[in-house]
Amino acid sequence: MAYKTKPARTDVVIIGAGASGAAAAKVLCEAGIKVVALEKGPWRKKESFGGDELANINRYNLWPDPILNPRTWRETASDDARSEMFCPVPQMVGGGTVHWQGWLPRFTENDFRLRTVAGDLPGTSLADWPITYDELEPYYLKVEWAFGVSGQPGANKFESHRSGGYPCPPMPMSRYAQKFIKGCNALGWNAFPTPQAALSRPFNGRKATVVSAFAQQHGDPTGTRSSALNVFIPDAVATGNFELRPDCVVRELTLDSQGNIKAAIYQDADGNTIEQEADLFILACGAMETARLMLLSKSGRFPTGVANGSDMVGRNVTFHEYSAAVGTYDDPVYAWAGGGYVSASTFQHYEHDASRGFVSGGHIAVAGVGIPLPINWRMPGTPSWGAEAKKNDRDHFSHSLAIAMVLHDMPQHDNRIDLDETVVDAWGLPVARVTIKPHQNDLDQGRFLIDRGADILEASGALTIRKVYADRVTGNCSHQHGTARMGDDGATSVLNRWCRAHEVENLYAVDGSPFPTGTGANPTLTIMANAWRVADKIIAERGAAA
Repeated sequence: MAYKTKPARTDVVIIGAGASGAAAAKVLCEAGIKVVALEKGPWRKKESFGGDELANINRYNLWPDPILNPRTWRETASDDARSEMFCPVPQMVGGGTVHWQGWLPRFTENDFRLRTVAGDLPGTSLADWPITYDELEPYYLKVEWAFGVSGQPGANKFESHRSGGYPCPPMPMSRYAQKFIKGCNALGWNAFPTPQAALSRPFNGRKATVVSAFAQQHGDPTGTRSSALNVFIPDAVATGNFELRPDCVVRELTLDSQGNIKAAIYQDADGNTIEQEADLFILACGAMETARLMLLSKSGRFPTGVANGSDMVGRNVTFHEYSAAVGTYDDPVYAWAGGGYVSASTFQHYEHDASRGFVSGGHIAVAGVGIPLPINWRMPGTPSWGAEAKKNDRDHFSHSLAIAMVLHDMPQHDNRIDLDETVVDAWGLPVARVTIKPHQNDLDQGRFLIDRGADILEASGALTIRKVYADRVTGNCSHQHGTARMGDDGATSVLNRWCRAHEVENLYAVDGSPFPTGTGANPTLTIMANAWRVADKIIAERGAAA
């Protein structure tokens, strides 16, 4: 195959410049290693962001265009797949951190050994992680201090040990956080300020974060919200060792005669096909797209996809389902004010408790109802148009809040990402097909957590309470894990404990794909901490450049 251009070989190619790819790039480049990052989406500056609710929520301004980037979904392999934007994540430099609320709780020690704690759960592929909390803890602290996370050490009594505090105190408490804490206190449950990627004070040359209702699903035009886009990417660029190429779609990874990755073949914004060679390749595309690229990269050695001799690539995919109990109050709580910046959480029901009759638990936090902005706001079960919708807006918009949960979806061998046999994207490549059916444990756990949210609402004085139970997994949190599971046994995992492919010595993955379990907490802090850990290992093996 002839290629339009073939740039000079580099030390490392990172595919994806979101949370994990940017974190790895920062660490490697600061050690003197030359990195080329290939990002599918654009490199947008903060001045291009704004509070256009229609553009950001309704018109795919930050989200993958479903015409250009379709996906398909089915519940079982015997079902016909249908087109659905399942678990979309912004495809741009900075990835999901561009649009996030920035909740950054740590996992707990037991998250890394849930199979040991809970035992066998029939119908699942539940497994312990090959690493421990202790191994990752120093990297949690590194990311927290790089981002300037605002939080309160020790406030979460279920938090595992810390080797240091947060760089910034918690963000100011909102009216709806006050309601949440009031309810938890009345029940005797621990509540704490949610650690967030926002600056409660000036930090490391950046101003305190501008609090705005236009947070979730909006970019930050002030640049004060911490993200991979405005922290890790500038750090990497400042070294002079980082070349970021946006608007580049990687089509496949090719092999050399030794069975290692030789090059990434990609198409740039002008339609040129380019072959980029490197010593090492790091996948950071998100768990779904990392699996897809591996499956697209077929060869004589790997006829079903690179590093897929075990048939484990794409399997054991897990997501987080976000649902809530919604309450209304007589007094205004202004749940929309401040967007997702000012919040409160509890881990009271996070750890596994066998007496409940299901495995694990989840993070419960307070938030706005749906998208807490005027155009898209709606109470569950109410009309979205007409006189009744307007009445609901008038009566409840400033008098409602949600107590929401993060569901710990159990891994199952047949829940997977593979390539759709008929649907292709705008570049002619087979799209990711999601096959996922909830385990009964997921449904039982979700109902339990929603009921506990309702308890908090009742204890805080809510006038009305509506419970929104999840009946299937849609990935609506944009949290993806598990498609290239890490483990010590190459027959049951794709990557080793350092997130290097068992079958390909120069291939790594550092997004959510290595996670053996999804856990019950927001994953991005752990994804970035693990990427930093893996980058440190690469530096130790290669040696930092002079």
